[in-house]
Amino acid sequence: MTRDELKKLLLGPASAMPTPFNARGQVDLGVMHDMVQYWLSQGIVAGKAMIKVTSGADAPDLSERQWLSIVKAATRAAGGQAAIACGLKCKSVRHTIEDIKKATDAGVIGVQVDLPYLKFPTQDDIVRFYTQISDAVEIGIIVNNTFWFGAPGISTDSIRRLADAEHVVAFKWAVPDDKQYDDMAQFAGVFNFIDNSNQPVRCHKNGGRGYVEGTFAAYPAHGFKVWALLEQRRYDEAQALFDSVSKPLSKVFGAFDGRYGGDRAGKAMMTLMGFPCGDPQSPTMPLSRAELDALRAVLRSFGWPVKG
Repeated sequence: MTRDELKKLLLGPASAMPTPFNARGQVDLGVMHDMVQYWLSQGIVAGKAMIKVTSGADAPDLSERQWLSIVKAATRAAGGQAAIACGLKCKSVRHTIEDIKKATDAGVIGVQVDLPYLKFPTQDDIVRFYTQISDAVEIGIIVNNTFWFGAPGISTDSIRRLADAEHVVAFKWAVPDDKQYDDMAQFAGVFNFIDNSNQPVRCHKNGGRGYVEGTFAAYPAHGFKVWALLEQRRYDEAQALFDSVSKPLSKVFGAFDGRYGGDRAGKAMMTLMGFPCGDPQSPTMPLSRAELDALRAVLRSFGWPVKG
């Protein structure tokens, strides 16, 4: 597929969809199927948003066999109705290409690829990394600008140099220097930028084509409402709606022993919305009863159909 074709699929509100595990800590493919069916019923279909699996906090814990089984289960459940993307572990160029080809064979149309942070890359290394991958694959690459893991973050000049890498389609956008954030406007006609710093309005004003919505897996309707307002350029309303959920959630998450990573909150939200998908992987602990009660109360305050 061409970049222009892929840009029409790798867009909209997005979230790292949780990886389901059963009580024995094994990947639960049945629950994966049910969750995909739920997301389809909520409108997460091709051209409106993507279903991005194996990219959340549990993803690095997956074995190669588990990773591929989740990818295949998601694409089978979608039945061609959704744009399925997946995350990859940080690897060399050669091993990344091998994984992308497996994902392509499974029916995935996009892959989220981290900066090669374990290589302590220069900007030339970053451009070389994504260019070599792009030249070898046929599906879309979402560049995950994971500068907080130790890479320097991709520079404006490097983005410009990647314009000829046909299968680099999107950038999951957070930057170490806030001044660089608006640089996306220079390239919005070439790539899709997906905000990853809780600034969906700023992103859209710069020509961005998506934003990370932490509740999207549990309750897609909220993300779609925000996105519709953004597409209509009703920015004040979009910001107010986004804040009405993100601010109360940030407050309750901040009280979770000072931590809510490791997919603790994401999996808890899925449970409360009627799709329990297991505990986060060790050493991350699930929410305590008190934390779960606090989260339940704030979700109900939004008027959402909480079931747990």
